[in-house]
Order: sequence, then structure tokens, then C-alpha cells
Amino acid sequence: MKKLIYLDYASTTPIDKRVLNKMSKYLTIKGIFGNPSSSNYLGIKAKNEIENARINIANIIGSLKEEIFFTSSATESINLAIKGIIYNYLTSNKKYVITSILEHKSVLETCNFIKKLGIKIIYIKNLNNGILNLHSLEKKITEKTILVSIMHINNEIGTINDIKTIGKICKKKNIFFHVDATQSVGKYSLNLKKMNINLLSFSAHKFYGPKGIGVLYIKKNKSKINLIPLLHGGGQEKGLRSGTLATHQIIGMSKALSIANDEIKKEKKRIKVLKKKLWNGIKNISGIYLNGNFKNSSPYIINLGFKNVFNKILMIEMKNIIVSSSSACNTNKYNISHVLQALGLTKNLIQSSIRISFGRFTTEEEINFVIKYLNNSIKRIRKS
Repeated sequence: MKKLIYLDYASTTPIDKRVLNKMSKYLTIKGIFGNPSSSNYLGIKAKNEIENARINIANIIGSLKEEIFFTSSATESINLAIKGIIYNYLTSNKKYVITSILEHKSVLETCNFIKKLGIKIIYIKNLNNGILNLHSLEKKITEKTILVSIMHINNEIGTINDIKTIGKICKKKNIFFHVDATQSVGKYSLNLKKMNINLLSFSAHKFYGPKGIGVLYIKKNKSKINLIPLLHGGGQEKGLRSGTLATHQIIGMSKALSIANDEIKKEKKRIKVLKKKLWNGIKNISGIYLNGNFKNSSPYIINLGFKNVFNKILMIEMKNIIVSSSSACNTNKYNISHVLQALGLTKNLIQSSIRISFGRFTTEEEINFVIKYLNNSIKRIRKS
């Protein structure tokens, strides 16, 4: 098999052709390319299309259209959610934010930033399989706690947090709850009407939509959530996120989410079979180990390692099989994965680990090839 085998879907996904075709109608002189903030015919048309997309996205995740705000990425949504809340409390006695050491860098680095503003960050320990300790979380909440920020699905090891229970805990304690749902929207059915989540962030490029477009969900209830904007300008998105809205990207996100939602159950079942097939085909390789928890994890992600096999060498050996050695947020510098470090892995074991993530275009034929190739590659590397 000489063709490229892409197994890094947790990093990004290719745009679905159906999405691309839809987006193309909003880019050229013959399309609806107008500025949605303009009051002319094209602007009004573009604005109406955006509002239809907003309604569609809201319906799929079980929210109100007024609760959907467009951003440039999940990272921006996360920054807006956390900083937007915290900026209201800089002169308050409430100074605590609770999160997990396994969170994405966009959460951890935002927390590092607000720490400099006098906010105390409380890190919840995880069990050694990557599952969040809910008892520890509840114990850490005090009258000084402002916000809890916990991801739904871990982007490196795929473990699933019980956000429904965490939401109930936060509601009982009367504190804000933010969820990074970047790895779950488009893969898991959500009904936010039935969940105690105040803020939720995600981006389109994880479910076959375009890069450069994200969403921040802000729950609308009696006690209004007041966020301080990060960007100032024309006052788009009800003054919360200034900047000309990217009509084509918003339409692309909406279309991509519709396709994903239509296929969600069937696709998850198919991917689950492929993940199990891969693991059963390689689990007897000498020195193999699994990072995280196989049962309580997303079928779309598996993180594993091979003792005494440097992951960079393995990735070179695998040539046209695209996998990852860590989260894509560490691309430009070789950082030791903070997620695997938190699981208690040594530096050598971390540098022998790879993440494989499955997606829409992954086939059984490809998995069979990868099983055979991995078995042979590990033998070759250990012999050399």
C-alpha cells in the first residue's frame, strides 16, 4: 500500500467534499460573499445565512441559537470563556479556578496567564489511567471558587470525563462550569438543555469542517453570564467578539456538523471496531503498553508505546503512515507530553509513545496494513 494512510484525526481532519462544495457558494463574485455586518442586499443575505447556520448548530447540540457565539477557534473560545469570566473577579475575594493537569495547553496556558493576575489555580489529580477523580474535585471546591474547567475527551489519550456529574456538582456549589468539547462535538451526541454546563468550546476542523472557525456556547439563564470581551471593534456577536464574521467558514462548520450528526451512531460503531481490530493485532508485540484506559475512552483515539523504541524513529520508519507523537499544540518544540507525564510515565516511556486517531476515511484495509507494518517495523528497529 503506497498511498498515504492518515491516522492523526485528533489533530485535524480534512474538509469533507460536501462541506467544500457548500462553502464555495460564499466566496466569489457569483456567490453570497457580502459582509454580514453591511446593510445592503448581499450583507443582509450573508447575515441571514449565518443565522440559519447558528440555528442549525444550536439544534444539533441542544442549545438555543442565542447561546451560540462564533470565534476563530476552540483556543479563542477557551480564552474568552476563562478570561471573560475571571476579568469580573479581579477585585473580588473569589480567586480560585479549578482544572485538571491533563487539560489541553489552551486551558493550561490561559490558567498560567490569569495566575499572574492574582488568581489561584487548583489542579485536580487524575487517577493513573487518566480518569478525573470526582471526589477530589468536589472536595477542592470552596466559597472562593469561581470556575471549573474540565475537558470532555482528552485529546492525547482519549479518556472520557463524566461532565454530566461534574455539571451537577458545579450547579450544587453555584459555580461556573466550562467544558472543552473539541474532541467530542461531531462524534458524540450532546443535549446541552439537559446538562449543567455554563460554557462549552469547540472548533470545526475536528469534524471535517474548515480551520479558523470555532464556537463558544454560553448558557442563557436567569443569572446572566457576563463575559468581558477579548477583542474590541465593531461589536459583532452582541459585542462579545468583534470582527467581520467569516460567512463561508460558519456555513462550512454548520454543514460539517450536520453531516457528522447524521452519521454519528453508525460512524462511532464502525470506528470502535477498527480501534479494537488494531489493538488486537498489535497487543502481543513485545514491550507494548497502553496509555490511558481502553474501556473508558473515545473509540477515535488510542495512545500506546513500545519500550526501547524512540517514537521519532518509529514515525520515520512508518513513512506514509501519519500518526502523532503528542498533541499538535507541541508541534514546534519537542516537549515531553504533560498528559503522559501526569500518568506517571518516565521520560523514556513518553518518548516511546505515539497517538493513533481514527476518522471518517479510515478503512479496514488500512488498519490491516498498519498492523502488519507496525509488527515488522518494531522488529526492524530493535534489531538495528
